[in-house]
Amino acid sequence: MAIMRWTDPFRDLVGIQERLNQLFGDLTGRTAGREEGLETGMWMPSGVDKDAVHVEVKDGILALRGERSFEKESEDENYYRVERAYGKFERSFTLPSSVDGEKVTARMKDGVLDVTLPKKEESKARKIKIAA
Repeated sequence: MAIMRWTDPFRDLVGIQERLNQLFGDLTGRTAGREEGLETGMWMPSGVDKDAVHVEVKDGILALRGERSFEKESEDENYYRVERAYGKFERSFTLPSSVDGEKVTARMKDGVLDVTLPKKEESKARKIKIAA
């Protein structure tokens, strides 16, 4: 039996991750470059109203929750097509200890959610004057 050197253990993990992403993307109909998928926002919650999104900070975790509904109707002389996409979404992130959870703000403009995570005062760098 020959001994083989294993130089980068993470290279194989990245390959496995890419294959799993392709597999699950194909199973759910989320294929890259598909115009309908991009248009309807299947891979992300696009087209969500401000009132349908909820941002919450609790115990050092930032949670984004919401529900979207999408309906598109198109009619031609040969066909009539109605697309509907409904669903809830949720994503949570663990905040670093340097973030002040009490001062987190969120705003939505033109369909883009902007969440601001200010640093705590003690974690900001400050200049120290050197006494002579």
